[in-house]
Amino acid sequence: MQTECRTAAARPTTNPGVVDDPAEAPHLQRNLKARHLTMIAIGGAIGTGLFVASGAAIAQVGPGGALLSYLVIGVMVYFIMTSLGELAAIMPVSGSFATYGARYVEEGFGFALGWNFWYSWAITVAVDLVAAQLVMAYWLPEVPGIVWSALFLGLMFGLNAISVKGFGESEFWFSMIKVVAVIVFIITGVAMLAGIVRGGEGGGIGLWSVGEAPFVGNFATLLGVAMIVAFSFQGTELIGIAAGESENPRVNVPKAAKQVFWRILLFYVLAILVISLLIPYTDPQLLRNDVADISVSPFTLVFERAGLLSAAAVMNAVILTSVLSAGNSGMYAATRMLFNLAVEGKAPRLLARLTRNGVPLHALLATTALAALCFVSSIFSPKEVYIWLLNMAGMTEFIAWLSISLSHYRFRKGYVMHGYDVNDLPYRAGLFPFGPIFAFVLCLIITLGQNYQAFLQDRIDWGGAIATYVGIPLFLLIWFGYRLKRKSRFVRYADMTFPEAEADLRQRLSAPASGPGPSSS
Repeated sequence: MQTECRTAAARPTTNPGVVDDPAEAPHLQRNLKARHLTMIAIGGAIGTGLFVASGAAIAQVGPGGALLSYLVIGVMVYFIMTSLGELAAIMPVSGSFATYGARYVEEGFGFALGWNFWYSWAITVAVDLVAAQLVMAYWLPEVPGIVWSALFLGLMFGLNAISVKGFGESEFWFSMIKVVAVIVFIITGVAMLAGIVRGGEGGGIGLWSVGEAPFVGNFATLLGVAMIVAFSFQGTELIGIAAGESENPRVNVPKAAKQVFWRILLFYVLAILVISLLIPYTDPQLLRNDVADISVSPFTLVFERAGLLSAAAVMNAVILTSVLSAGNSGMYAATRMLFNLAVEGKAPRLLARLTRNGVPLHALLATTALAALCFVSSIFSPKEVYIWLLNMAGMTEFIAWLSISLSHYRFRKGYVMHGYDVNDLPYRAGLFPFGPIFAFVLCLIITLGQNYQAFLQDRIDWGGAIATYVGIPLFLLIWFGYRLKRKSRFVRYADMTFPEAEADLRQRLSAPASGPGPSSS
C-alpha cells in the first residue's frame, strides 16, 4: 500500500489535480503529528454524549451508578485502545482494523468491516449535519435548516480536500475548544463547591444520599446507561485510521492511544462528579436528553447557577463546535477507509486516486454523497431524521470495537506461534490475553443488549428492534456474501504472515540499537 511520505512523479492528467494512473499516484502523506492524533480521537469522543447525555445518565442510575458506568466502560475502551495501539504501531495503514480483520480473522470479515465502517461514519457525518441544524435553530430559527447543512457540509469537504495536514490542524483546534470548555467547567464546579464562586449552596456529597442515591434502579437500568456511556466513547478508534498518515506511527500511535484514554476518562469522570455534587439526580431537567435544547445540558445548568447568564449561548457554540468536529473526523475516517478498500481491490479502483497533495478526492466525493442524506431533513422533521440516521449508524461502531479485540487476540497468538518475541513489538499491550477477552465479552453484551426491552413486551416492538439492530444483519450479509463469492475461509494461525515484523527485525539487525526499547502499557 502506498503510505510513505515521498510522492511519485505523475503524468499529465485530464482531471486537474488528480493523477490518472493509481499506480503512479502520490502517496498518502505522513504529516499527522502526535498532537493531531490525540485531538482527532478526542474530537471523535467528546461531544453531545458528555455535554448533554451525561445528565440523563445521572438521572437514571444516580451519581454512583453513573460514575461506575463510566469507569467500567472506560476500562473496556482502555483495552480496546491498547489492542489497537499494538496493531497500528507495527502495521500503520489507513484500513486499520478492516485490514487487521482480513489478515488475522477472515478476508470476508475484513471486507465487511471496511464497508460497514465507511457507511457508519459517512452516515454519522449526516447525523452531525442534522444536529447542526437543530443547534443553529437556537440563534436563527427562521433560517431553513438545510442551509446550515449545506454550508457545514461544504466546510467539512473543503477541510478534508486541502491536505491531511490541513485536516489535522483544523481538527486540533476544533477539539481544543471542547477540551477548554470541559476544563473551565470542572474548574468552575470545584470553585462553586469550595464557596469561591456562588451557586454551590446546597451542593456537596450530601446529594449522594438524596432519594435512592448513590445507586438507583437495577442491573437492567445500569446496562441501559452503560450503552449510553459506550456511545459517548465512540470515536477513540479513529487513531487507527489516522495511523496511516502519522509522522512516526511507531512512537506517535502508542503515545496517542494511552493519552487519549486517560484524558477522556479524566474529563468524563471529573465532569460527572462535579455535576453529581451540584445537581441532585432527581432534578427533572436532567432526564431530558435533547440536542435541540441546550438549556437542559447539565453544563448549562451548572454555569447558570454560577451566575453566568450567557451560559446557554456559550454552550450552544461549544456544542456546535463539537458537532462539526465529530463530522469533520467522520468525513476523514470514512474517506480513508474507502480509499484503503480501493487500494486492496475491494472497492472500485477509481476511489484509490490521490490528488498531488495526497488526498483521496474520489473517495471523499463518495463519502460526501452519502453524507448528503442530511438533506432528507428538508422533507421530514429534522428531529425524526436525526434519530433515524443515528440508529442506522450506531451499531457498526460496536462491531468495529469487537473486531479490534478479536484481531489483536489472534494476531498476538499467531505472532508468538511463529516464533516472534513480543518484546520486539514497537508497542506491547499489557494484560494479554485478559484485556482483549474482557473488552470483547463486555462489548458483545452491550452490543446485543442495545434494545433488549423491545423483546420483553407483551408484543415485540419490531420497529424499535429493527431500527436498533439493523447494522448486525447488514454486516453479516456483506460478510457471508463475500465468503460465498470468494470462497474465503478463516485464517489459521499457521498460515498467518507478519511481513512488517520481518522488515522491522531486518532493519534493527542492520543498524545499531538506539533509544528506548518497546513500550508497554
